[in-house]
Amino acid sequence: MSSFSAAMEARRTGPVNRPMVTLAVMTTTLMIVLDTTIANVALPHMQGSLNAAQDQVTWILTSYIVASAIMTPLTGWLAARLGRKTLFLVCIAGFTIASALCGIANSIEEIVLFRLLQGVFGAPMLPMGQSVLLDINPREKHGQAMAIYGMGVMVGPILGPVLGGWLTEAYTWRWCFFINVPVGLAAAAGIFFFIHGDRQAVPPKLDLAGFLMLSLGIGALQMMLDRGQGEDWFASPEIWALFRDRNFVTSCVLGFFLGVMLFSTLALLPPLMQRLMGYPAMQTGIVLAPRGIGTLTAMLLMGRLVGKIDSRLIIAIGFGLNGLALWAMTHMALGQDDRLIVIGGALQGLGLGMVFVPLTTIVFATIPPQLRTDASSLFTLVRNIGSSVGISIIGAIQLNNIGAARSSLAEHVRPDNPILQGGAFDIDTQVGLAQLNAEVGRQAAMIAYIDAFYVTGILCLACIPLLLLVRSPRRQAATPEPAHAVME
Repeated sequence: MSSFSAAMEARRTGPVNRPMVTLAVMTTTLMIVLDTTIANVALPHMQGSLNAAQDQVTWILTSYIVASAIMTPLTGWLAARLGRKTLFLVCIAGFTIASALCGIANSIEEIVLFRLLQGVFGAPMLPMGQSVLLDINPREKHGQAMAIYGMGVMVGPILGPVLGGWLTEAYTWRWCFFINVPVGLAAAAGIFFFIHGDRQAVPPKLDLAGFLMLSLGIGALQMMLDRGQGEDWFASPEIWALFRDRNFVTSCVLGFFLGVMLFSTLALLPPLMQRLMGYPAMQTGIVLAPRGIGTLTAMLLMGRLVGKIDSRLIIAIGFGLNGLALWAMTHMALGQDDRLIVIGGALQGLGLGMVFVPLTTIVFATIPPQLRTDASSLFTLVRNIGSSVGISIIGAIQLNNIGAARSSLAEHVRPDNPILQGGAFDIDTQVGLAQLNAEVGRQAAMIAYIDAFYVTGILCLACIPLLLLVRSPRRQAATPEPAHAVME
């Protein structure tokens, strides 16, 4: 055997380098989740550049999430058939190429297609990364491992607007996608050198009919949410089998609402700040940054507290903080400073971090190790669907309420209203009437945003009673589980 072959074999079968495996996995995780929000603050720029309508440009966000949701259930089967290392490398290559294609797209149709490809290749990497971190750490360190994983999953989307705003202003919105090329190359190198091969000798069979029906259902669900058309979607018996576990089912429901809370708010705030409050893209990202600080703080604390404090109590406090943050945002007004956005964002980031880490620990507490990849795929799927539903439903609430708020405000626009007498608007001229009409539209839009924050806050508080259905991991029989290589 040549020295090169011997080195390759040693790397394939040698002991796990836990820090480097973690770094490689987190590089891929951060790259994937950043793309869920990095384009948010650039949407107005992309809309003008691609000559797209407002309802069309939102598909740049939802197409990525829908493609991820459709492909996520295939992760377990693909990983068993190809091996997680090979699948990682294929997905990184495909995702990087799709990112470059997004950067050179010249029409809304092209960028939506390439975003779909990003979602297809990016989908398996999140559940595989979560499964790898669980496999290389003993059970007593699963909380810390999920805290590290959670930093990427939760902080990535929050830091996305900051990076996206800077790239858009300093260069162009296309660099929101070009930035993935060097990151993808670094991620591929880490996976190649530090993760072992792990293809199963007898891979499981693919339920093709179940997968096609699931894909059709998720696509139809998004079409229903965005265009008013709908189909039934949940039809796979294999997926139902895991849902006999009460902890898993409840955790998935909570994960669904976690996606709703995170991504719906992130989809609402950038256009509110840029279109109504006049923030430039870079400043929008900076004002949203405290969300990331709050999340990072919570992740660092939760890694130490999970297993020492009842996870259900931590999750309840996290949902409560989210509700408080969204209640604070309902007091926003045009012309105010950014204090409420910063405080509300920091509180929401803290609450999201407090929910994510213990929730991702509970979801695997009663799942056998051999089903972790499948369970992680389903949990990620449900969270992605929550993200897509949150963007569509909360966005629809905001758009629909603009008309109602405008009608209500218009009732008070009369010549005998003291506010209009001697004010800033000369209603006796066409220019004054146009200015007044524009201001009524701005105020109506602001009221609609506040209504959307209010609805999201109610959803947060409604999640807390569901924790009564969850069994705390502290009450599970604790059996030692040694750290081992990645599917040796």
